[in-house]
Amino acid sequence: MKGLKKKRRVQVIAVAAIALTVSTGLIGYAMRDGINFFRSPSEVLASPPIASETFRIGGLVEEGSLMRGQGEAITFNVTDGNGVVAVSFTGVLPDLFEENQGMIGTGKYINGVFEAHEILAKHDETYMPKEVVDALKEQGVYVEPEA
Repeated sequence: MKGLKKKRRVQVIAVAAIALTVSTGLIGYAMRDGINFFRSPSEVLASPPIASETFRIGGLVEEGSLMRGQGEAITFNVTDGNGVVAVSFTGVLPDLFEENQGMIGTGKYINGVFEAHEILAKHDETYMPKEVVDALKEQGVYVEPEA
């Protein structure tokens, strides 16, 4: 009788471990496209990601680079002070989007151009996404906003 209880306990633990492993694997598989890593323009230029990888890029919109094309097509450059990456976007930009302001874009880097499918702009005149601030501080070009 004691051997049967021990055997049953081992079976329950083994089934629970297998179920936990399978569920963790399924969660990871389901989330594989939902995780977007942040990169600065310098990081993108130093080690370009593969064309199928979706990631976020952030920095300042370079002055004089904003060009509006046919329809909703827009191109501009994003910089962190050391690197400049060309960005193309088709859609409606946020109302607060403008040159020399912080932005974050989500998309893919294809043939030297970041093709964004989502653009986020600053919140107010002092807001900049944390990742952008960190990248600019790392490059030594970040200036604290005046209060």
